[in-house]
Amino acid sequence: MNLSYFISKRITREQKEGFASTIHTIAIVIISVGLAAAIISFLVMKGFQNTVKEKIFSFTGHLLIQKQSLERSMEEEPFNFYTPAFTNPQGNDNIRHSQEYAHKVGIVKAQDEVLGVVLKGVGKSFDQKSFEPYLIEGKFIKFPDSAYSNQVVVSKIIADKLRAKVGDDLGVHFLQNPPRFRKLKIAGIYQTHLSEYFDSKIIIGDIRLIRRLNDWSDSLAGGVEIFLHDVEKVDATQEWVGESMDFDLDVQKISDLYMQVFEWLNLVSRQVNMILAIILLVICVNMVSIVLILVMERTQMIGMLKALGASNGAVRSVFIFQGMNLILKGLFWGNVLGLSLCFIQDQFKIVKLNPHDYYMEFVPISWNWEVVGLLNLLTFAVVTLVLLLPTMVISRINPIRAIRFD
Repeated sequence: MNLSYFISKRITREQKEGFASTIHTIAIVIISVGLAAAIISFLVMKGFQNTVKEKIFSFTGHLLIQKQSLERSMEEEPFNFYTPAFTNPQGNDNIRHSQEYAHKVGIVKAQDEVLGVVLKGVGKSFDQKSFEPYLIEGKFIKFPDSAYSNQVVVSKIIADKLRAKVGDDLGVHFLQNPPRFRKLKIAGIYQTHLSEYFDSKIIIGDIRLIRRLNDWSDSLAGGVEIFLHDVEKVDATQEWVGESMDFDLDVQKISDLYMQVFEWLNLVSRQVNMILAIILLVICVNMVSIVLILVMERTQMIGMLKALGASNGAVRSVFIFQGMNLILKGLFWGNVLGLSLCFIQDQFKIVKLNPHDYYMEFVPISWNWEVVGLLNLLTFAVVTLVLLLPTMVISRINPIRAIRFD
């Protein structure tokens, strides 16, 4: 057995009481609380980012095909949506699903309320499974084989403003020349909490209604939404889609279309990284102080070991092993504390949020074990390296003076 490790283990075993034991406990508490705070911060951050991104991607897909246009309008220019990305998604392994859509601006009148809305027309290809988690009341639209469906799905915000519920009729005036009116029926109510982008204005209906209003043929749509298996490969997929379609069409990443949201999520990531840096700094400063105290307490022992012929490196290793033992204990209890609190939040949703500000009703947790492992490794590596600083004092200790030290 390594002599330095053996001495360190004996010291730790003997220091069950007194001042040294208190110092050990403080070190373990500092490390465990710091690691727990880092784990909670990163799992909450990942949960927050994943939840917001999942809501946006479920509603709009990852890529968007539209006809190129200089006009900035909610209503798209029509084009033949039977592109290779729609008719043959198997041509690219990363394309999971594609669906056509179109938008139509209108004014909704129900009882005594009037509200401007945008009807998003979808077809039978619509991915209802991805949308299902956000359908809080009623059912999705039923598409008849012939004609168009008069059913719509509205957001909870719009339903509350109009004081409408599932089964109520909805009068919609579409803004065109000449204006047209359609009487629709509310089949369901959805809620994404992304009120600024979806809930405050989007109602979902049958795309064949928009085709009828605009006098489009069945092969025309306002755009195609493409859903991917792996978001990390979105650039390569975008390039493939762009090369496979006509020159007058444009393919956009949803992350570019909603750039403000994604930049905000990246800002959250940078802030959490700053928190991690501060946590590591606090842990390191405290560990330096604690090891210095332990060195001072064992000054006579250091002098005795040097007098017996122990090198500075061997004596320093005693305290480095002692510090590493404290770090490992702190990491263990930090994982227990951090993961336990995350588990409680994930299961019982104790900490609530204002959905208007945070786009969700409670603090989300994303179980990313790779992040947890990296946090443990980073904390152990950084704090262990920092332990080399206070142990450098040992090389300056004179054996004779150290033995006489009281």
